[in-house]
Amino acid sequence: MFIARVTGSVVCTQKIETMTGHKLLVVEPYRLEEKKRSTLATTGRTFIAVDTIGAGEDDYVLIVQGSSARLTPETKELPIDAVIIGIVDSVHIEKKNIYDRNK
Repeated sequence: MFIARVTGSVVCTQKIETMTGHKLLVVEPYRLEEKKRSTLATTGRTFIAVDTIGAGEDDYVLIVQGSSARLTPETKELPIDAVIIGIVDSVHIEKKNIYDRNK
């Protein structure tokens, strides 16, 4: 699992039938900033994830990839390798609050 920020969406008018009705979001993985360890920093990559919970642009989300992406009831029959399974409310590292959705 890892944290990513939603940066956009993908619209596909033609796709396999099992993917119809599934929202596709562009996500950018984040990591703990190395030196100060007090903020989240982008990894510089982006990829597409299936949204199962109603995330939106600029939300920080929890992602699973690979075979784990097909273990939810909503995705067990889908040909995917990345799925959003949660919207992050806060992140605490070494007793510091480095992200709070409400601020």
